[in-house]
Amino acid sequence: MAEHGIAARVGIVCGSRSDFPVMEKAVELLGKLEIPCELHAISAHRAPDLLFRFVGGAEARGIRVFIAAAGGAAHLPGVVAAKTILPVIGVPIQTQVAGGLDSLLSIVQMPKGIPVATVAVGGAENAALLAAEILALSDPELRGRLQAYRDAQTRSIEDDETNADLRGER
Repeated sequence: MAEHGIAARVGIVCGSRSDFPVMEKAVELLGKLEIPCELHAISAHRAPDLLFRFVGGAEARGIRVFIAAAGGAAHLPGVVAAKTILPVIGVPIQTQVAGGLDSLLSIVQMPKGIPVATVAVGGAENAALLAAEILALSDPELRGRLQAYRDAQTRSIEDDETNADLRGER
């Protein structure tokens, strides 16, 4: 979460607090990459005016990318996208009805002209990485941190004991 005096660059919004366990993974990864963010629970259906205020004031608060998570009808990412020209990344949340397929299809099927980039069901970490990649386009220091993260990921696979016989083939 953004520290006092440091503007959040990623605005994360969930349809309800029940989505927080999934989206806290995005918050954690953004923290590792030193990207300040904010996390809110705002229903597009039950509190649309609050959502509009959140989105409408985001750019002035320093937000440059949104991550919006929702399950079921999953209108939240689309409503956020309809109210801003900032990039919006949708995270479908798993449901009991269709295992998250309903959420995925609701977010992916946006009408022409209102794009929402969409990650896998429960894909909070990939949403955070995509937000970081977008921000890194204009932030060389973040680009370096993101590259270091990716390099560490690669090393962890290469260093796995099951790959010992392949290490000399780099």
